[in-house]
Amino acid sequence: MLYVFRTLVDDDIPLNAGCLEPLRIIVPEGSMLRPRYPAAVVAGNVETSQAITDALYGALGVMAASQGTMNNFTFGNARHQYYETIAGGSGAGVLRFGERGEALEGHDGADVVQTHMTNSRLTDPEVLEWRFPVLVESFEIRAGSGGAGRWRGGNGGRRRIRFLEPMTASIVSNRRRIAPHGLAGGAAGACGRNYVERANGERVELKPCDTVEMQPGDVFVIETPGGGGYGAP
Repeated sequence: MLYVFRTLVDDDIPLNAGCLEPLRIIVPEGSMLRPRYPAAVVAGNVETSQAITDALYGALGVMAASQGTMNNFTFGNARHQYYETIAGGSGAGVLRFGERGEALEGHDGADVVQTHMTNSRLTDPEVLEWRFPVLVESFEIRAGSGGAGRWRGGNGGRRRIRFLEPMTASIVSNRRRIAPHGLAGGAAGACGRNYVERANGERVELKPCDTVEMQPGDVFVIETPGGGGYGAP
């Protein structure tokens, strides 16, 4: 809430408790944001925050959904442990409205960028390969994954990690079943995908949140979602 509010205020206001004074936050008990014990809760900072941010921007009509996830990827064994978040497409949006509420000026989404709450960066490939028994086979733009629109959504990415020794890999991600929404007639961005390409050629499709045992020569592939478009194409 505070993040969205500060981005919409046309002034450089300091971060303090007073920023929330004009806002009344209603969170019904038993909802996703205020679950009753013993409901399981996990990934609030990395995943739930992304969903809330996209919902608020969408309700206000200023920005289509971004990738809506941080694509939390972990792997390790008794000797190595590693965690990273992976960039995707950001949503297109409007910069200036006319007197009748029509969009006069807007912006395209950015390709393969950390969106909204992420605030993190990847380890350099050279450092990752030096410290861990993996190879970064590729990290590329997933062309065509951004939603079409008067202003296009940003493209997601495709990241391929080849393992050189046995490890356990896990992924916590969203926007694998429900696409990041567009706004004002803009198209949704593409959903993400997680899968493993075994050394013997077999492909194993993974769920949005999943764990898999990796063997030498196996490749873990993460295709991150694209952002939604804004306005009719």
